[in-house]
Amino acid sequence: MITIENITKSFGSLQVLKGIDLHIDRGEVVSIVGPSGAGKTTLLQIIGTLDRPDAGRVCVDSVDTTTLSQRQLSDFRNLHLGFVFQFHQLLPEFTAIENIMIPAYIAGRSGREARQRAEELLRFMGLSDRAAHKPAELSGGEKQRVAVARALVNNPAVILADEPSGSLDTKNKQELHQLFFDLRNQFGQTFVIVTHDEQLATLTDRTIHMRDGLLVSPTSPATPLC
Repeated sequence: MITIENITKSFGSLQVLKGIDLHIDRGEVVSIVGPSGAGKTTLLQIIGTLDRPDAGRVCVDSVDTTTLSQRQLSDFRNLHLGFVFQFHQLLPEFTAIENIMIPAYIAGRSGREARQRAEELLRFMGLSDRAAHKPAELSGGEKQRVAVARALVNNPAVILADEPSGSLDTKNKQELHQLFFDLRNQFGQTFVIVTHDEQLATLTDRTIHMRDGLLVSPTSPATPLC
């Protein structure tokens, strides 16, 4: 599903990733933990094709993303990857259902198809009665569930989450964490989650520890790239 081979990344004279090798299986829920500055978010951005490595290869869903053009990367992100951020990043002028539909429109789906999929996800999230509400009218937990639905609308193979529960209270954190596993069981996505939340890390199928741009915990055996 995701295979990373000898990834390095520097910003100026600072080397942030120092040779990362990692394999994540399809349907696995993996957490990446470590101190600030360890390189967790940089690694997540490279997996998500939001940044390119200086060296190495990344294979996601049988595609070597390091060989794609910028246009191809944009199309790949839209169809194969979903993103959940610490702060939901919903567009304030649009309703919950409209926010969810946006990636489907970008993918070229019809308005009817996009709305049907968004309504299905809102029902799964228990938010059907909030479809017409704008972000300012939603609670923090509701906003983050809408953001998760938006990430899922194109049925991507991989969901990448960067501190997804970092801005939530305890109750909403627990509900969001359970939601990730419910979604994996229902839709089969692979989840890669950067987090400082120890509770979430202990729930995931595997916890990957990073320090100073390197992995410091065992990972699964090397798997041939795409």
